[in-house]
Amino acid sequence: MAEAERSNPAPYRETRRPHGRPRVIALANQKGGVGKTTTAINLGTALAAIGEKVLVVDLDPQGNASTGLGIERKQRRVSTYHVLTGEAELRSAIRDTAVPRLHLAPSTLDLLGVELEIASARNRAHRLKLAIDGLALGDALRAEPFTYVLIDCPPSLNLLTINALAASDSVLVPLQCEFFALEGLSQLLKTVDQVRDNLNPRLSIQGVVLTMFDPRNNLSNQVVADVRSFMGGKVYETMIPRNVRVSEAPSYGKPVLLYDLKCSGSQAYLRLASEIIQRERTLKAA
Repeated sequence: MAEAERSNPAPYRETRRPHGRPRVIALANQKGGVGKTTTAINLGTALAAIGEKVLVVDLDPQGNASTGLGIERKQRRVSTYHVLTGEAELRSAIRDTAVPRLHLAPSTLDLLGVELEIASARNRAHRLKLAIDGLALGDALRAEPFTYVLIDCPPSLNLLTINALAASDSVLVPLQCEFFALEGLSQLLKTVDQVRDNLNPRLSIQGVVLTMFDPRNNLSNQVVADVRSFMGGKVYETMIPRNVRVSEAPSYGKPVLLYDLKCSGSQAYLRLASEIIQRERTLKAA
């Protein structure tokens, strides 16, 4: 991607989707510890809280999104592993969570071996897309289909992440406000370009959300300035603050909005969800 495109990103354009298909967003960053899973959990909760019907697809073998939404390992008899290997439909893997209107397709450690199992399949990069399309087709016959699917990707650019990008309308990039924030972002953008060219022409960058922001830290403020200069309008105005309640919530199997609604982290995720919805409305109006 040319430097000019990053500094002055093209205006958002509406992505045409099949009737009844949810908006599919992959949360991706090959760098670990940037708040990707935390954002998937809490953004999903915030979207559900403002009236959307949301499915979180846990595509990380570590299964942290599943644990953070209170689904214990013994409850994950059907998982995204079975979906990608063709042993089960996506609907059969979906579990309810403690959050109304928020649902989860959990993962297990079996995902570690799925790349080898499907490597020789002709449609290996489109397994998740086919599963989501099948879910949308079934939802078209029901009263209330999913409106958003959030895919929590592993912290690497492997076949699992490629499946997520091939299935998605857009990519949301959580970026930690720390010294190496921009390191690896260029590679992720290059991968998105390659997937768009070869597998999924509708794929776009949904936006970049800055996480673990500490306004008292001069480095955090410098990172914010650098990222906004680099990515321009793709960066959301809402920033997720460094907040102990956000860190505590997963150990209780809860999104932070259930754990402590009034904390700064919860309020930031509600604002982020509203900003995403507003951006979606702008797309549709364009």
